[in-house]
Amino acid sequence: MGKFRPDYDVMLKLVSDGRVQIRHNALEAARVAASKKMQLLGDEGFYLRVVTYPHQILSENKMIATAGADRLQEGMRKAYGKPIGLAARVNHGSVIFEMRVKAENLAVGKSALEAAMSKLPMRTHVEVVPLQKPVAQ
Repeated sequence: MGKFRPDYDVMLKLVSDGRVQIRHNALEAARVAASKKMQLLGDEGFYLRVVTYPHQILSENKMIATAGADRLQEGMRKAYGKPIGLAARVNHGSVIFEMRVKAENLAVGKSALEAAMSKLPMRTHVEVVPLQKPVAQ
């Protein structure tokens, strides 16, 4: 989201503090929460990138809970289930989001990533990395 430009001063990283699976809808909710806070700067004022991608297919074996259900289903025999969603496996120290902003917008970027933190199922922290300016030749 936003626009990638080489003149940003700071990179903010949202880093995982645990080993979990993050469902695709939690990642999307975190992305929407962060981008909504960053819309104050306009599309030209930031660059937000979702680093983790959900690859794991989650499946569910739904059980019938009505009278006579024991004659209709097989229980755990051949219980692969139907796909219900995707999840990203995240290890301790993995980067979930990267955001680039100007130095004067650092506080807005931190608050946006803190809004994204509340949508994720584990503890996270924000790392601030200063970016090197490209040398003109």
